[in-house]
Amino acid sequence: MKLVHKDIEKDNAGQVTLIPEEAEDMWHTYNLLQVGDSLRASTIRKVQTESSTGSVGSSRVRTTLTLCVETIDFDSQACQLRVKGTNIQENQYVKMGAYHTIELELNRKFTLAKKCWDSVVLDRIEQACDPAQKADVAAVVMQEGLANLVLVTPAMTLLRAKVEVTIPRKRKGSCTQHDKALERFYEAVMQGILRHFNFDVVKCILVASPGFVKDQFISYLFKEAVRQDCKILLENRPKFMVVHSSSGHKLAHVERASEALAIDILLISDKLFRHQDVATRSRYVRLVDNVKENGGNVRIFSSLHVSGEQLNQLSGVAAILRFPIADMSETEEDSSSDED
Repeated sequence: MKLVHKDIEKDNAGQVTLIPEEAEDMWHTYNLLQVGDSLRASTIRKVQTESSTGSVGSSRVRTTLTLCVETIDFDSQACQLRVKGTNIQENQYVKMGAYHTIELELNRKFTLAKKCWDSVVLDRIEQACDPAQKADVAAVVMQEGLANLVLVTPAMTLLRAKVEVTIPRKRKGSCTQHDKALERFYEAVMQGILRHFNFDVVKCILVASPGFVKDQFISYLFKEAVRQDCKILLENRPKFMVVHSSSGHKLAHVERASEALAIDILLISDKLFRHQDVATRSRYVRLVDNVKENGGNVRIFSSLHVSGEQLNQLSGVAAILRFPIADMSETEEDSSSDED
């Protein structure tokens, strides 16, 4: 993403002009947009024309429109972003108040105006425009009989292959069928890695699973690499990392931990910042600001990441604490209505 212009006043109202340079920038833009914002961009409009003889025809013209945003639609697979709203600056083709849908395009600038640019949105612009944020990571997220092979960017996860093999249960006195199926599964995952991951680009491959599946797979992978003399796997062995997951808390729990200055790292889903209720969104922004002010770190997880999806299942917010704090069950009942 390229930042062309930024004009934000002391009251946090203002506008920015950006140019999306790659597909992932559409995801960043989706997270910047909110209902009620003003979006100005180049677009195609179908208009009716009347000739001197009175015949009516239609043509498609390129024009620049400014919309008051009403709906935002993001296609995560195609990385396409469509924004629908009413025109708030009349021109020769489109009347004031007319509806239009802008499909934002790569390498075409757009200007986004807000009544309030909060810290989370400004941080996302900084992240999107910082080349150092780019990382080339792949991941194998697996359990027995199922594996998703994904490419991980700073903002989203792209599924490249899904491997499914039925694994029979172990039987008393015989594990032969179970072990053979497990071997077929590991072999299919190995072939998927070779087919879908470009080791010239990928710098790190994360292998994650519950239990010991990930460890057993890594052991199989490199035994087979030696047996088959697969040089590409053997040469890139240092890039493979086995990773573990963590657990989460409810919002009220995390807020209480923040008040106690106990949060070392706040883990929060970007989905929470797209909440349409201003008060609810402000609550999450306030939590982020408080953690930063008290010397904590904030990690915003993309809801298109596997990790972000898991975090959303745990209410979308969690924290790693500097020290343990008292039992927080008292806040459970008070927060239940806020979590719905």
